[in-house]
Formats: sequence, structure tokens, C-alpha cells
Amino acid sequence: MRGKKAPKREIAPDPKYKSVTIAKFINYLMRKGKKSVAQKIVYKAFDILAEKYKRDPLEIFDQAVRNVTPQVEVKSRRIGGANYQIPYQVRTDRGLILALRWLIQAAKTRKGQPMKERLALELMEAAQNQGAAIKKKEDVFRMACANRAFAHFARWG
Repeated sequence: MRGKKAPKREIAPDPKYKSVTIAKFINYLMRKGKKSVAQKIVYKAFDILAEKYKRDPLEIFDQAVRNVTPQVEVKSRRIGGANYQIPYQVRTDRGLILALRWLIQAAKTRKGQPMKERLALELMEAAQNQGAAIKKKEDVFRMACANRAFAHFARWG
């Protein structure tokens, strides 16, 4: 590894809910530096959740993120001329990153509605342990289980 490790940046909490997790979610959703657009999408999705499901949107969001956060993931590693998918336990910060990324990805793949509605639907489904983001988590878990035999390689080097 060359040079110094980049320092962790402190992310300011979002203006409406004062939550760092939502601020990160907005930053992941943001395209071409347009943070206000990303904020509008997230906040309108939260409004839809509040009026349609009569529950606190923060509660739904936290439940969705908790449900989508993976416990294990697989990483490719080249050992002796062969590539192995090696299962690793996911660190807490990495788990959050993956969960937010998968939620946004799942919302983007839905078609035929504005992004705020797709996001609201995906969050609600994830809170109920359904939807594409949950399927992604289960696929990664299944892949890790299938490659358990190579777990001993994780302790190398």
C-alpha cells in the first residue's frame, strides 16, 4: 500500500431528521453533485411512507436498513492460479454502505414511476423483509454459504 491512509470524513447530519444515516443515504443517491435534488427525492419518499402507511418514516427506514444489512459477503481472491470466492464477515460500516447501495439500486431498477415512489415502495418492502434489496442480501448470503469450504483462505496473509 502506497502513501497514507485517507482520513475518515465526518458527515454532517441531514437538515430535516438530524440523522447521519439519512445524510449518507442522500449522498449515495446524489448524482452530479445535485444534493438538493437527492434531498427532495428522499424527503418526498418519506412523506409518501408517512401518509400511505401511517407510520413514522424514520422507523420504516431504520427497519429497512437493518433488514438489508448483510452479515457475510464474498470476495474474490487469487490463490495458486485459481480464483476463489472467499466468505468474509462484514464490518458494521461496510454493512451499512452495502445496505444503502442495494436499496438505491433496487429502487432504480423498478420502472414506470417517479424515483420518490419507487424509493418509498422499496423501503416499505425492505422493512417487511421483501423486495429486490432483500433478495440481493439473500443471494450474497447463499453465495457465502456455498463457498464455506474456502473460508480457511480468509485467515491467510
